[in-house]
Amino acid sequence: MMEWHWLPFQELSTVQLYAAMQLRQRVFVLEQTCVFQDADGVDLYSWHGLGYLPNGELGAYARIVPPGKAFHLPSIGRVVTAPELRGKSAGHELMRQAMAQTARLFPGHEVKIGAQAHLQRFYGSFGFQPVGELYDEDGISHIHMIAPAAQ
Repeated sequence: MMEWHWLPFQELSTVQLYAAMQLRQRVFVLEQTCVFQDADGVDLYSWHGLGYLPNGELGAYARIVPPGKAFHLPSIGRVVTAPELRGKSAGHELMRQAMAQTARLFPGHEVKIGAQAHLQRFYGSFGFQPVGELYDEDGISHIHMIAPAAQ
């Protein structure tokens, strides 16, 4: 079980921001070999979910983007868990947290994501349904998905 902190960008400490960027780059740039501008300007408007392990290390991260900044709906992105936590339900815990926080911040709104296509079943378990066609993003097949508003 992780300890969760959800903060707007302006409330992140430099240590928290550094840990988030380090985890994102470790997985997206190094592991998945995606060359892209991770610091895309959207972080400034987003809420940042930081899941800390008992030893104080950042184990999971996601950002919640308000409507109009990435999509017309609120969205969850940069969903990432440390490689050593895979297969231990950390991703499920992260998405449960992100979905609850998104419902709190944007009640009554559907949620949109740009999911890696091979993770459709995972995101489907949180109510997301694919919309549109597959598209390539940084050399990885993606698909847009939308989840209904939380009840």
